[in-house]
Amino acid sequence: MSLLEKWYTFIIFSAVLLGISMGQIEMVRTNADSLIVPLLVAMLYITFIQIPVEEIKKAFQNITFTYTAVLINFVWTPFLAWFLAVMLLGDSPALYIGFIMLMVTPCTDWYLIFTGIAKGNVALSTAILPLNLLLQVVLLPIYLLIFGGTTGTIELTFLLESILIVLVLPFLLSLLTKWFLRNKQEVREHVISRLSVLPIMFLSLAIVAMFASQGQLLLHNLDVMWRITIPILLFFVINFFVGQWAGQLMKFSYRDRASLSLTTLARNSPIALAIAMTAFPDQPLIALSLIIGPLLELPILAAFSQILLFVSKNNRVP
Repeated sequence: MSLLEKWYTFIIFSAVLLGISMGQIEMVRTNADSLIVPLLVAMLYITFIQIPVEEIKKAFQNITFTYTAVLINFVWTPFLAWFLAVMLLGDSPALYIGFIMLMVTPCTDWYLIFTGIAKGNVALSTAILPLNLLLQVVLLPIYLLIFGGTTGTIELTFLLESILIVLVLPFLLSLLTKWFLRNKQEVREHVISRLSVLPIMFLSLAIVAMFASQGQLLLHNLDVMWRITIPILLFFVINFFVGQWAGQLMKFSYRDRASLSLTTLARNSPIALAIAMTAFPDQPLIALSLIIGPLLELPILAAFSQILLFVSKNNRVP
């Protein structure tokens, strides 16, 4: 875990404050939005390079775990997110969509850190990572149309165009880069290690740009943080128990249950945020809800990993 990853929450929060401060300068405020898309494309390109999509077949070596995780992440979780959004955020289309976007995109990076802390099966969690990435890229627009199509906020053409630019383009570029370096394993590993810190930096700069351009509007909507906190907390608590129940039902060992819980708890806010900032440039509250997500998520994941570790030690579970 790099120093930047350890300070991820602080970095994101600092980027928000810096963006709002810089947005007080008119020249910065009027030009900042032009930097958002290039920064997000660069962030996701480097992120995709680091993820071994070509090893997706490894996820199916443990078929039971893979199917269980996929069912929770891509069938159960979207309906849970939709239910919580309807019940608690139905009167605010922007928060409704932002919450759903956050909750239907499983994490593809830091959940491995917390899996290790909880003494879970890190290798098993790593194997399913590329599959999570591929499925969320394919299914995110479908979820948005199913659960958010009636809000009047989503324009299909603009959404598909944004996904093409922000997700498909960097994904294809990453595959092309990997193909070019296919016979140069040492060079590839060197490049990946050198670039590993850049996604957080690019994301932070994109957040600075977004808040510089929209910060004044967001300052008048600080109640958003309190409104979205409750459904986020409910989501994590419910999904934690669902993951543990499913793991026991499938008779997984403790290590596999811990992996299942953290794989189905952690969310991929950078990808969801990239889409939100591109597809909904006139709806900054959507992006704000996705920024609040990781500010709450990282402490929650840290707490659940400690709970799992405590339970395993006190009950001597297998």
